[in-house]
Amino acid sequence: MDSTVVLVLIIFFISTFLRSVVGFGNALIAMPLLAVLLGISTATPLVALTGPLLSLGILLFDWKQVDLKSTWQLLLASILGIPLGLLFLGSGSDELVTTILAIILILFGTYSLFARQIPLLGDGWAFPFGFIAGVLGGAYNTNGPPIVVYSSLKRWNPDRFRGTLQGYFLPTGLLVAASHGLAGLWTTDVVRLFLYSIPVNIVALLAGNWLHQRIPEGKFDRLVYVLLIALGIFLWLD
Repeated sequence: MDSTVVLVLIIFFISTFLRSVVGFGNALIAMPLLAVLLGISTATPLVALTGPLLSLGILLFDWKQVDLKSTWQLLLASILGIPLGLLFLGSGSDELVTTILAIILILFGTYSLFARQIPLLGDGWAFPFGFIAGVLGGAYNTNGPPIVVYSSLKRWNPDRFRGTLQGYFLPTGLLVAASHGLAGLWTTDVVRLFLYSIPVNIVALLAGNWLHQRIPEGKFDRLVYVLLIALGIFLWLD
């Protein structure tokens, strides 16, 4: 096993561990590092192919905690938003939109860290958040942030927060991974690295779940807000 493969596996362990602890954020670590190491054409389908596996692994722990009503509302609204997002694809507004999204995430995360009380959203808000996620996913492949913000504003306990995110990310991740396969992006290197990563990802999922169960609810919320700020900074600098 050469040094490049070892580095890929280390990156996957760290990023998957983070995903298992909080329910999102693995791409925040994996994508920039793997893009430098392997190139964007290999990193993108590799991370996308790994995503559904991680969602499925977390759901083995939290499937009873998934808020099915919110999940289906978010998915349906996202499906409706994707065609509108495709209209913006290639419009040249990518940098402006991602910058606005980055600022919103940074401001929301910072506000949530220091606010005495965070607003509680009703179920009806799943549709606008899901629709925005669909538009962003169709146009810029960034459907995750609105879903994470919505879930944090629902003020679910850590298990429901993490589980419901996977209920949304699993089907959407399967669609993205399948689209990469149909586009011929599943090269020999992508498949080989994915297969190598499976045992490492399983160990990281188990270790992350162990830590997840031991984080107090209040501290878990603060960790989510810090990661949202980091995600905003990542989008701004990308």
